[in-house]
Amino acid sequence: MLKKNYTEVTEFILLGLTDRADLQPVLFGVFLLIYVITIMGNMSMIFVIRSDSKLHTPMYFFLSHLSFLDLCYATNVTPQMLVNFLSKRKTISFIGCMIQFHVFIDLVITEYYMLTTMAYDRYTAICKPLLYSSKMSSSICLSLVIATYVYGFANGLVQTILMLRLTFCGPNEINHFYCSDPPLMVLACSDTYIKETAMFVVAGFNLTCSLTIILISYIFIFAAILRIRSAEGRSKAFSTCGSHLTAVTIFYVTLFCMHLRPPSESSVEQGKIVAVFYIFLSPMLNPLIYSLRNKDVKAALKKVVQQKLFLK
Repeated sequence: MLKKNYTEVTEFILLGLTDRADLQPVLFGVFLLIYVITIMGNMSMIFVIRSDSKLHTPMYFFLSHLSFLDLCYATNVTPQMLVNFLSKRKTISFIGCMIQFHVFIDLVITEYYMLTTMAYDRYTAICKPLLYSSKMSSSICLSLVIATYVYGFANGLVQTILMLRLTFCGPNEINHFYCSDPPLMVLACSDTYIKETAMFVVAGFNLTCSLTIILISYIFIFAAILRIRSAEGRSKAFSTCGSHLTAVTIFYVTLFCMHLRPPSESSVEQGKIVAVFYIFLSPMLNPLIYSLRNKDVKAALKKVVQQKLFLK
């Protein structure tokens, strides 16, 4: 079947966000700026967390991996998209499309459970502070992170294999700016029932499962915070959760809009707009959300800047 795919369709054409030629340079500039901010923000977050010993805690360990995932997210899609903005023929090879598709599914599901792990970390810290050091030891944190990566990769691999089993005999124009499930299935010449069912099951299960764990964690967290007598203590506890809740809201709302709909021309058009939020804006905003609302991160950033200026 893989050979058949290659003989029938060797490349796809990505139609992108719009077919208006006058908007292509403008969009190139906008998304290049977003990409640069995303790279700088997330790399700075990783560097600051790794360089400041005060941030060597489970919460910031998970945050550094969230920043890494956001970097991969943006890099998986943006370079190809930027090239296409300035190209007359906006093509991507069949194998390149499948790789992009696999990496995207891998990263999405990994980020589901990275955000879930961060919620569990906050639950343990606020609801069970005496057991925190034992329940969130270095070995346990590392195991949780590895498990999210492995699980995400496995899900992406299964979805990619199912996509490769479809026959693509033309047309080869993908009505999107990257290789995504719904627009690819619209192009398939063979029956997409199994792949479509698998997409709904995997997306629905992982969205629901991860979000349920997050919501349950925060129910216990809010109950524990309300039992804190001092206003200062409640404010401090809320501040440690506010950034994570903001990131979760942006990520999950857009994903629910994107994935839990049947593939069709209208849903693909709507999906392109929604995808901009979680592929470009969410990775760009996350470092700002966590740094602007977090005193420890702001202090570490200030320390790093002062050290660099002092060295100069």
